[in-house]
Amino acid sequence: MTAAPAPPTSVSALKNDRFLRALRRESVDRTPVWLMRQAGRYLPEYRATRAAAGSFLAMAKNPELACEVTLQPLRRFPLDAAILFSDILTVPDAMGLGLYFVEGEGPKFERPVRSAADIARLAVPDMETELRYVMDAVRTIRRELDNTVPLIGFSGSPWTLACYMIEGGGSDNYSKVKSLALNEPAAMHRLLEVVTDAVIAYLNAQRLAGAQALQVFDTWGGVLSPAMYREFSLRYLNRIAQELPRGDGDNSAPLILFGKGNGAYLEELAASGAEGVGVDWTVELGDAARRTGGRVAIQGNLDPVTLYAQPEAIRREVGRALDSYAAGNGGSREGHVFNLGHGMSPDMSPDHVAALVAAVHELSAR
Repeated sequence: MTAAPAPPTSVSALKNDRFLRALRRESVDRTPVWLMRQAGRYLPEYRATRAAAGSFLAMAKNPELACEVTLQPLRRFPLDAAILFSDILTVPDAMGLGLYFVEGEGPKFERPVRSAADIARLAVPDMETELRYVMDAVRTIRRELDNTVPLIGFSGSPWTLACYMIEGGGSDNYSKVKSLALNEPAAMHRLLEVVTDAVIAYLNAQRLAGAQALQVFDTWGGVLSPAMYREFSLRYLNRIAQELPRGDGDNSAPLILFGKGNGAYLEELAASGAEGVGVDWTVELGDAARRTGGRVAIQGNLDPVTLYAQPEAIRREVGRALDSYAAGNGGSREGHVFNLGHGMSPDMSPDHVAALVAAVHELSAR
């Protein structure tokens, strides 16, 4: 397949630029909203596409199918951004670890990293060969979006990727990765350095392919003690924020750092150099706005379980979150991107998603 060249990324070319303007803390007519895992198994059309593809990886590694799945929620809901359909584990897969999925158990690696020799073999993949399918998907999605809304590219954080790489999959207690960090910190830092180099290269390649904003998912940073978080997670998030090229002016791609359980570190994340910080539902939005003092945009943070409630309850909780942010931001709604505090689940109702999106737009209109 020959990928189409990426269209210009200028904000002014977009029909709906609320999301990018909010990340730059500029005035918007209403609070923008997108949802983590907005393309997913809660949509019957997603399930049909996955069944036709045969597997999650077959779908993710086919740029045309990845594009189709990315666009499906935008056909249903007036969302203010699209997010690339992919997986955070594409980078370690391209490093040779052999990603596969077990039904009901999630992602696993054939060759997990367990020794200094394993770490020494790791290298930054070539983004236009080993990860060409991701860049082709970005280019294809940008072409098909036709400047309607911006496209978000993403990566897992170095610590989160290291968790999967060392554990070999998901974990209940992260004993292997924490043991390596505690027993052999120098080896752990060598691993995190090469993964950070790869994440920076990966996000920059997505930007050059057409992604107009970038998000780092530090999903497992919250499992660390404060001292370990600062040493093994925050240190590398700071590197990404400071070293990742973003482009210039109207053509720049802002960076969001999202972490599950990151509430204790908001001031430090706001000082990282990122344009936005995503928070989960355990953080009061007004408190997040006050503590970050206008240095960054805040993204979040409805508890995903709210989507199991009835539409009137969803609307009430949306209003509460919007009002909380404004109260902590001097009465202004600027600098807020509405989202869930984590991803959606397969048994959630599309009708309830529609109610959420409508409530955000209606209650924040000005």
